Amino acid sequence: MSKLHDLSAHLESKRDEISQWMDKKRSEVPIPFYGSVDVRDAGWKIAVVDANHFPAGFNNIDEQDMSAISALMGTHIERNYGICRWIHLYPEAHTRNKGYVENVATIQKLLEMAGYRCTIGSPVFADKGWLDGLSGPVDLALTEVEIINEEEVLLVEGKQPDLILLNNDLTEGMLPGLGSHVFPPKEMGWHRRRKSEHYVQLQAYVNEMADMLGIDSWHLMTEWFVSENKCLEKESCRLRLAEEIDEFLQGLAEKYAAHGIEREPVAFIKNDRGTYGLGIMVVTKGEQILGLSNRKMNKLMYAKGGVDVENFLIQEGVPTSLLTTEGAPVEPVVYLVDGQAASWFYRINPKKGDNENLNSPSARFESYHDVQEKYGEHAQGWHALIAELSMLAMGKELLAYQESNEGAVA
Repeated sequence: MSKLHDLSAHLESKRDEISQWMDKKRSEVPIPFYGSVDVRDAGWKIAVVDANHFPAGFNNIDEQDMSAISALMGTHIERNYGICRWIHLYPEAHTRNKGYVENVATIQKLLEMAGYRCTIGSPVFADKGWLDGLSGPVDLALTEVEIINEEEVLLVEGKQPDLILLNNDLTEGMLPGLGSHVFPPKEMGWHRRRKSEHYVQLQAYVNEMADMLGIDSWHLMTEWFVSENKCLEKESCRLRLAEEIDEFLQGLAEKYAAHGIEREPVAFIKNDRGTYGLGIMVVTKGEQILGLSNRKMNKLMYAKGGVDVENFLIQEGVPTSLLTTEGAPVEPVVYLVDGQAASWFYRINPKKGDNENLNSPSARFESYHDVQEKYGEHAQGWHALIAELSMLAMGKELLAYQESNEGAVA
């Protein structure tokens, strides 16, 4: 069954109407500077399974896309911040993560292509000049960074940049020196943001788009729920979570039967905040959560930076219908700038199944330009569409967080 793939021509016939709708919706929310979206394409369902506001894989984008991405970056900065000459990139502290080092170097290159001076550094990241990248040493020309604590001002070599670009997801909390000239907004860090809030906002946009296309929104959205305050070291918490998972899987099984989908549903258990594919477990029945070893329990409870896991997002596992000729599962990763799908690459993991978490050390990446004839034929249509809906949802998330802050102050 490949319902959505069969409707690709119908999608394209609606292109002008979709573009007008997108323009209107983008005018109503703050559009993210950048973001990345993991997509699962089962043919009968194509859905966002993860959305990151501070993407860390720009080193995986194709050289052919650099010019267009750089232009979108310049457009976004000029529209939102006016005349700007100097942008300082505030990164994560991953000085030993070779892929991340090259990600930072790529963002710097993109900003310089757009005509900006781009320095790099933070109080943690500024202790080295040359860092090891995937292809060898990378000279990031790291600069001396000073924080003026009383005013929360970041100085680079004694001077204040025009803007600070965050490429740090703030999982461990707010960082020093992030004053008012920062983008993307600090409120969208994982210290505050929740994956479930993204899906709440995304559902409304998916519903509208599905109505426009005349299809069931179920085909464009993964099902999910949040299990709150689960202290998994206690048996009573595990028992309740197991019951919730069984109820959820039963509902999915009924949906699958109604749509003629002949496969067993699975559920992904994730931290409701955080990234990097950490702390994820895949189950087919609730009882699998009951007999976890200490090692698996610790893995499930682990979050980046050692931050405690408070709530779990239980998410429908969407199997991928995209496979290499050797049968390895593939999932598209869409990189967006100024709300627009600007580049694709594909996460391929030969050691995983078609309904497992592919984000592991055994994964490799291939660009859209290299593989489009194999499994990228829907990238410009369905994959781009749901990724761009995700950026609208991120903008709506920010408005919700800002309104919440205003209400707290009032």
